[in-house]
Amino acid sequence: MAVQTRVKSARNDSPKIEKHAGLTRDALIRLYRTMYLSRKLDDREIQLKRQNKIYFQISSAGHEAVTAAMGLLLRPGVDWIYPYYRDRALCLMLGVTPLEMLLQAVGAAADPSSGGRQMPSHWGHTKYNIVSKSSCTGTQFVQAVGAAEATFYYEAHPKALPQARKAPLGELAKHSADEIVYVSGGDGATSEGEFWESLNAACAKKLPLLYLIEDNGYAISVPVEVQTAGGSISKLVRGFPGLHVAEVDGTDPIAGYTAGQEAVNYCRERRGPALIHAHVTRPYSHSLSDDEKLYKVPEEREAEAHRDPLSKFALFLVREGVLDQKQIESLEAQVDHEVRQAGDAALAAEAPTVESIMTNVYSPDGDPTSSAFEAEAKLHGAPKTMVEMVAATLNDEMSHDERITVFGEDVADASREENLKEVKGKGGVFKATAGLQRKYGSTRVFNTPLAEASIIGRAIGMATRGLKPVAEIQFFDYIWPAMMQIRDELCVMRWRSNGAFKCPAVVRVAIGGYLTGGAVYHSQSGESIFTHCPGLRVVMPSTALDVAGMLRTAIRCDDPVMLLEHKHLYRQPYNRSEYPGPDFTIPFGKARVVKEGTDVSIITYGAFVHRAEVAAAQLQRDGISAEIVDLRSLSPCDWDGICASVRKTHRVIVAYEDMLSWGYGAELAARIADELFDELDAPVRRIAAMDTFCGYHPHLEDAILPQSDTVIATVKKLMDY
Repeated sequence: MAVQTRVKSARNDSPKIEKHAGLTRDALIRLYRTMYLSRKLDDREIQLKRQNKIYFQISSAGHEAVTAAMGLLLRPGVDWIYPYYRDRALCLMLGVTPLEMLLQAVGAAADPSSGGRQMPSHWGHTKYNIVSKSSCTGTQFVQAVGAAEATFYYEAHPKALPQARKAPLGELAKHSADEIVYVSGGDGATSEGEFWESLNAACAKKLPLLYLIEDNGYAISVPVEVQTAGGSISKLVRGFPGLHVAEVDGTDPIAGYTAGQEAVNYCRERRGPALIHAHVTRPYSHSLSDDEKLYKVPEEREAEAHRDPLSKFALFLVREGVLDQKQIESLEAQVDHEVRQAGDAALAAEAPTVESIMTNVYSPDGDPTSSAFEAEAKLHGAPKTMVEMVAATLNDEMSHDERITVFGEDVADASREENLKEVKGKGGVFKATAGLQRKYGSTRVFNTPLAEASIIGRAIGMATRGLKPVAEIQFFDYIWPAMMQIRDELCVMRWRSNGAFKCPAVVRVAIGGYLTGGAVYHSQSGESIFTHCPGLRVVMPSTALDVAGMLRTAIRCDDPVMLLEHKHLYRQPYNRSEYPGPDFTIPFGKARVVKEGTDVSIITYGAFVHRAEVAAAQLQRDGISAEIVDLRSLSPCDWDGICASVRKTHRVIVAYEDMLSWGYGAELAARIADELFDELDAPVRRIAAMDTFCGYHPHLEDAILPQSDTVIATVKKLMDY
């Protein structure tokens, strides 16, 4: 329970109140009321958890002072908030109600943060620009960078905002002239790489981003001196250029307000980012799943109790004559009654229905698998390679949609714009974005630091605010630092917020082998890992025409999309196409029948499509008619198209470049055997790479990756079955 100190009343002294960082009597009382309300909500949740009426609890106790003070300085519905799970007092100050918080605790359908889908204290509220928070530690920092970049982007590109407002959830496309972005975390979260990546980007771009690091001395059971070198995050970050750094007693709301006011003004004046290192306390265990008595000695716990911001501030208010003892007791009684009422109402609220489980996995608006994305190609001009088609399609889309921004490693023509007068420009290591920076400028096409998690996180922050980022991961082999941002943030945002927030970013990734010299770290596949992520669309075109249609669909649809571009196919002459026009789209989930056949179906995608064609030509000469189905869309896939082909030929091979075991083809083979068993005249066969890594020497690569000869041999065995 809250530590409360009872003292004798003191006289009201208005001149003293004027000195309290300019805070009025009403503001001081509001601070205390919010702090006390936050603590009582924690206590009510603890009580409910012990009664098995809620299922998890993590408190904000000890953090109330500095977060309540920040709530006085930030503007609800104007500034953008990326909060920490201990930011209850901040959220209360911004406008979130006790009932709304307890609805989250009981997992009610009416919970505005997630509709009962997330744990308590995972804040989110569109009305106040509180962006949905996940359980992941530190992921919010790079997303806040993207949100702050959106602030500058809307200022530089006035057409983007009205375009964003016309899109689904357009009400989230807001921008105010002096808005800032707030992001917070514990000291433990500063050990994550995303924290440092975010500081690097924020300082390089002088973003209006305010960090609040709430240091309670522990990351669960790990003390700060073990977690942070030297035991002080503020000392570590002081070398970042342009970063305003303040260290403050976070248990003192007036000190927190003073430090916060300086930092907020610094950001609003566009002088750069700011970081407040607030020393707070944690009088309760990390959560109800933790017992701090296992690692904190009694003396330490007693010392923390004496630093409790609630009892300290109550004593201060009485000593300063702001409130007397009776007034404090009356205020607390009102809050106690409010919390009891909110608790009763929350317990009576309806739970989410089982039928709602699949709602908001994907966008309810603009289904990319629908006929709305079927368009006839109007071919014209000289044939383009696949990589040339990427650039041409991006150029077309960027010309009429100012929301689109393109970024990643080396995607710009030249970061030093003055060099463009003398150099041709890079435009990506494969030239897929060549010329775009020259045409659209460095605010729309720009290079990022070599930091994959940051690239995806920034895209999430931009997309959440209504922009349409097209981010590039230079090589699929190096996507893994961004895995948490993709799996736990990008594809989950809509579902975890119950449709309140979204981040329909496009992630372009160069993938695959058959490079002759690509070796271990430039030849990887692994698409099944991402098709295993609900909420994410994954497509892999094999022709220049398909890349034009599918990239355009990716940009225009309302879901996050991963576009896998096979490196081997970028400049092949056999998959070139004339340009299909600025409105050509291809629906996701619709395969392409490359070759009709009657004897066997080859279900494939990516670079193996052409190898299947080579094999089918030889098989045709041998009297075997093979049908080739290019899936091109992996999630969703065209199950109806697969069924139609298998019912036609009654024999099937699933061929893919990834390793044989546990791959994408294994799922297709299992489903075909499960649902189409009666249609089969022979077992389902798979052709894939060996269960090892791709070697550098060409004869190793040829042996490891599947080839056309393997298809021919497998088909003939299948025909003899």
